[in-house]
Amino acid sequence: MQNPTAKTDEAEKYLAKVTIGDCEPHNSTILLSPYDPGWPSAFARLAELIRNTIGDKVLLLEHVGSTAVPGLSAIPIIDMVLAVLDAADELAYVPPLQEQGFVLRIREPERFEHRLLKTPHTAGHLHVFTSGSGEIDRMVAFRDWLRTHDEDRRRYEAVKFALAGRT
Repeated sequence: MQNPTAKTDEAEKYLAKVTIGDCEPHNSTILLSPYDPGWPSAFARLAELIRNTIGDKVLLLEHVGSTAVPGLSAIPIIDMVLAVLDAADELAYVPPLQEQGFVLRIREPERFEHRLLKTPHTAGHLHVFTSGSGEIDRMVAFRDWLRTHDEDRRRYEAVKFALAGRT
């Protein structure tokens, strides 16, 4: 059995490697908010900004994560998944988004060429992958499952609350 401290050290090293800018550890509990019916509108505003900024480079843009599941408590951060032709080709989409206030924070070439940009004006994360990535399908399928399976959504929420109370 691996030492939990070793796993934590490993995770911290990985985060330091893939994070752009300062990597600030969160050493506290997490506040979950009750579902807010305004979250879909917040996604719609961000989606419009993204589409207006990078146009036909948007091959898919979906609201994912807990804020995309009606009735589910969540950290009030709008998670979105964006598919582009090639996520590794940052010059095709990152500079125009940065001009709108997005900030590139994560670059994970070994994990499906994942990029994460923080959004302007609204707490949000834009997860970027190459079109066809299985990770996109996984994120959308999980959201859709929770939207249509009440018992699993309640069980998932209970686990979230248990974990959120930990430091």
